[in-house]
Amino acid sequence: MIEFEADVPRWKQVAEVIRGRIADGTYAPRTRVPSVVQLATEFGIAQATAQKVHRGLRDEGLIYTEPGLGSFVSSRPPAEG
Repeated sequence: MIEFEADVPRWKQVAEVIRGRIADGTYAPRTRVPSVVQLATEFGIAQATAQKVHRGLRDEGLIYTEPGLGSFVSSRPPAEG
């Protein structure tokens, strides 16, 4: 569990942790990232908040979801610009 800052939404703080894990190779390309339930448990957040984490990371192109299989790190990071 992390200590949350009051002025930053929790989902953004958790997404930043997951981004860091992707960047440092903890979650390698095409490997599964924690599920919504796993994120909720690990960080002590609601499942709805964990869903926002997944949605945000998908919108950034960092992860993709395969129905029935889970969410995975994208093969290559999105282009910065």
